[in-house]
Amino acid sequence: MWLAVDSHYANDRVATAGIVFAAWTDAQPVAEYASMGSAPERYEPGKFYRRELVPTLDLIRQVAEPIVGVVVDGYVTLDPAGRPGLGQYVYDALDGELAVAGVAKSPFATATHALSVLRGKSKRPLLLTTVGIEAQVIARRLQAMHGGHRLPTLLKRVDTQCRNALMAS
Repeated sequence: MWLAVDSHYANDRVATAGIVFAAWTDAQPVAEYASMGSAPERYEPGKFYRRELVPTLDLIRQVAEPIVGVVVDGYVTLDPAGRPGLGQYVYDALDGELAVAGVAKSPFATATHALSVLRGKSKRPLLLTTVGIEAQVIARRLQAMHGGHRLPTLLKRVDTQCRNALMAS
């Protein structure tokens, strides 16, 4: 099983959500998790991990299901030389015990190594970086995920889940 994680912010609050899924083609999650907290840092380009790492790790620690990997909203590495992004920091904090796939919706100027993954009829790719698993393997799985749009059903769901948690708080 894998865990997809995302976070959203409003003022000094952060909502983090996670969805556990058994197969990449699943339309429904096995389990869902959510947490609210204080935003640890302001956003800084290229230092996204400062804002996302703590709530992401806190949510991963809540997961009861046995997972083999984590999908983060963002990059594992920020350039071909391997400058760490959120995904690499998650991988390192977990001592490399879980594979990490970074699925970014927006390009980052120095992330020229990211694989472009087209889904549905979209002309805008998702941008993929990985650690602990081959990027080509995850690219095929990402393409096969449920849903006919650019963003797969479960990744859209985790995004919506944390947005909704912010609105409800």
